Amino acid sequence: MSNAKIEKIELTLFEIILNDVEENKSGIGIVYVPGTKNNHIRLGIRIFDSDGHVGEYIAPRSRAKIIISASEALSYHLIGKNPLHREAIYRQLRGLCKHVGEVGIGAIDIALWDLAGKQYSCSISNLLGGYRNSLPAYASTMHGDSHKNGLSSPEAYADFAEECLELGYQGYKMHGWGGNVKEEISMLKAVGKRVGGKMKIMYDAGCHFNTLADALDVGRVCDEYNFYWYEDPYKDGGVSINGNRVLSDNLKTPIMVGEHVRNLETSVDILVNGASFFSRADPDYDGGITGCHKLVAASEGLGVDCEIHACGPAMRQLMAASRNSNFYEVNLVHPSCKNPWSLPVYDCDYSDQLDCIDKNGNVNVSNEPGLGVLYDWDYVKKNKIQTIVI
Repeated sequence: MSNAKIEKIELTLFEIILNDVEENKSGIGIVYVPGTKNNHIRLGIRIFDSDGHVGEYIAPRSRAKIIISASEALSYHLIGKNPLHREAIYRQLRGLCKHVGEVGIGAIDIALWDLAGKQYSCSISNLLGGYRNSLPAYASTMHGDSHKNGLSSPEAYADFAEECLELGYQGYKMHGWGGNVKEEISMLKAVGKRVGGKMKIMYDAGCHFNTLADALDVGRVCDEYNFYWYEDPYKDGGVSINGNRVLSDNLKTPIMVGEHVRNLETSVDILVNGASFFSRADPDYDGGITGCHKLVAASEGLGVDCEIHACGPAMRQLMAASRNSNFYEVNLVHPSCKNPWSLPVYDCDYSDQLDCIDKNGNVNVSNEPGLGVLYDWDYVKKNKIQTIVI
């Protein structure tokens, strides 16, 4: 085993230009707004070791300002460590995060896995044991809007579902307008009538419904149209074991919560206590590849499936090594604009745009070393806001 040490870490905030979408000022939440052109902030990390290997990762989604602050604080503890000791590093970083949450671990851990894959000339999925290199995909929509040619009506959601079905997608998940029970029910019925029985249908309420009773009313519509899952139903923040168990007991549609839970142990508690039919893992936020692979394995031990949240190279590599995971999420897609999470930072053919699937409705997973992608660091440098070197 190599005795290399981590010598330097670079954390770079940079801007990308996205057309026809807007974030709120916090960088949390994105919606279709035609004719707009806005700068959006993203984060890239590079970890350099004494043997000349470099682990790289660019987080596809927003919240970059939050992640860079947490990752910077943690990165100081990595200098001088063996980059292959990912478990030891993961354990140390979790201990450091016990008061503030674990969001800073993800990008660091993913970059360390990328470094290891390059050292051993092996993809991350094969380092994890390997299982497949093609993933069934579902289209996951942006939130609803009020614009012509947008997701502005129940019929627009149904039209887009048919478009995704024709492209070959095996599933379709809706993010609605947020919280109006009648509007959301109208959308679910329109999509259920149009594509029910032709593809898997999922619904993510985003924890918007005010009461458990509202969530139950919507869930009964999901039951009527045999939805594949009903995600984060109401304003418990997606963490109430009792509330979601009560909901599960009164619906036939599987409930999925866990997207807003940031540690392995609580995610397992949710499963053991019957509050969620599936577990949910996100490498960006749930401790990177290391933390998420633990949840995949824990779920398998309980006989439960673990669905990987969001899209990106890390998500593909993790799911490719996971038997008990059903669908790759191509999010956030829309009928009239590009996917804002598919960034212009790849110096290769990687894409998470709506047309990224093959004729069978699958996305491919690279067998190249590490994450299996090449990043365009010249683009990052050209659009740099700030680089922190540790």
